Amino acid sequence: MSGGVYGGDEVGALVFDVGSHTVRAGYAGEDCPKADFPTAIGVEMIDQMETDGGEVKPEKKLSIDTNKLLYPKKGAEVVNCLEDGMIKDWDTFEALLNHTYKNYIRSDSDLHPVLVTEPAWNSREKREKLAELMFEKYNAPAFFVCKSPVLTAFANGRYTGVILDSGATHTSAVPVHDGFVLQQSFVKSPLAGDFVLMQCREMLKSMNIDVVPHYMVASKEEVKVDAPAKWEKKKNLPEVTESWKRYMLNHTLKDFAASILQVSDTTYNEMECMNMAKVPYYFPNGFNHEFGPERLSVVENLFNPINVRGAAPNSMLGVPHVVTSCINMCDVDIRPGLYNSVIVTGGNTLLQGFTDRLNWELSSKTPPTMRLKVNCTSSSVERKYSPWIGGSILASLGTFQQMWISKLEYEEGGKSCVERKCP
Repeated sequence: MSGGVYGGDEVGALVFDVGSHTVRAGYAGEDCPKADFPTAIGVEMIDQMETDGGEVKPEKKLSIDTNKLLYPKKGAEVVNCLEDGMIKDWDTFEALLNHTYKNYIRSDSDLHPVLVTEPAWNSREKREKLAELMFEKYNAPAFFVCKSPVLTAFANGRYTGVILDSGATHTSAVPVHDGFVLQQSFVKSPLAGDFVLMQCREMLKSMNIDVVPHYMVASKEEVKVDAPAKWEKKKNLPEVTESWKRYMLNHTLKDFAASILQVSDTTYNEMECMNMAKVPYYFPNGFNHEFGPERLSVVENLFNPINVRGAAPNSMLGVPHVVTSCINMCDVDIRPGLYNSVIVTGGNTLLQGFTDRLNWELSSKTPPTMRLKVNCTSSSVERKYSPWIGGSILASLGTFQQMWISKLEYEEGGKSCVERKCP
């Protein structure tokens, strides 16, 4: 290391992509992350007896990763360290990093430079605090923070385009031009994966279908379509919290959404869809039902939110409007390049027919002088992990090694060097 520039590329860099739904982490240069586990954490308060004064002091016991989180524990609350895509609870975030290093990376943190993804709207304060954490606590030799839309563009072999990212908590469209985010032109909407799960809950409730999570079922019998379910509840189940019940219900509904839901090719019309093929779904308690037009109606509000109950008119943008609003906020000269490269990413975009409907909607909204091209990889793995894959590509490039913020630079210039070196 000389002149404050990091030069130690003999040990692989690490890439962390912490999303609202899952944590993805692994070594730069690899095709997919080593770690992919829920961002949500179970927090259980247990009493610890102090040895000197005999005072009882409560202590947190954390349940991290899929298997531990899905196991019912009395009084365990489910929390998330992110809010609006940004880190809110730093203690919980540290717990996720500790778990990743110990169980997936299995190497000392001071051996690996770290690249961390961030949303386009991340604040300077949070970026600087992240750098402080990586250098002060984890003693990383080098650090870099990069915006997720830029990394998604790199993963798709592009430097310019609109990145449509529909994940768990929000759908966003962010313009990237020559590898830089146009900070004033991104658009967000709360219509995303969690919204779809809420719509599923409402639909099943209106059909009088009771969704029983897996953890409650001890045994079940196979029954005919729409016949009452025959199942036995597990005995001696602990008294669980509302947040944990809600998490388990959503866990079941995610499988329902992935298996059953479909996006209509054009604007949904109930009369035209009456004769569509029905698809059966078996719930955890053995109840099964065949779903027809409901499969399309649930997701329709993603694209046409006019019928969302309780929402004020024009308060929420549908997916196509998010994209067009984003492009229209950009300079006229760069709009052709943005229309020609609409890149789709995020787990919510894996809903059947999502990209076909998006293409149809945008075609009708694109000016005749512009050429529209919607880029989406057919691989579900690449669609889910695009920011991480982009980070893996970037951090493994020889030309990138001079971009790292080295430990020496941090010690000399302080945390403010993040704003200078990380666009």
